[in-house]
Amino acid sequence: MGSDTVERLRAAVRDVPDFPKKGIVFKDITPVLSHSGLFRASIDLFVERCRGRQIDKIVGIDARGFVFGSAVAYELGVGFVPIRKRGKLPYKTEIAKYSLEYGEAEMEMHTDAVRAGERVVLVDDLLATGGTSAAAALLIRKAGADLVEAQFLIELEFLEGRKRLEPTPVTSFLKY
Repeated sequence: MGSDTVERLRAAVRDVPDFPKKGIVFKDITPVLSHSGLFRASIDLFVERCRGRQIDKIVGIDARGFVFGSAVAYELGVGFVPIRKRGKLPYKTEIAKYSLEYGEAEMEMHTDAVRAGERVVLVDDLLATGGTSAAAALLIRKAGADLVEAQFLIELEFLEGRKRLEPTPVTSFLKY
């Protein structure tokens, strides 16, 4: 996967001004998802980053992380684990709180989703402030799994979200 792939993906990401509120420029990935070649290329970026690393499971964050993470898990032949907003999973869960701009939210993961010693990669579409990803990383670590890396299609570097994931290595393919 070369820089040509990254540039084609970058060209397809649509900027939506003032969404979800005034002053924010939303990075819309739906043009990538709706184009078969671009969607495949985006999945291939994640897969190539994981190959040869003895990954046991891919963990995806609600909801766009499910799209990328499940496809990556399928391609690698490993399990997929969803991390969801609180109240959405039916079995026993572990909960992690994180800060939002105006308050707190909670993420949860089934208590038996990952096991001690498993090698896990966290996958999501976008890294912004890092709150949601840091909560997901906490859940993975609390279960005793080895969080090998956090991977994102897009990173908004100016928000410095990767700092909240330290010491976990972070890879992002499109940086803004």
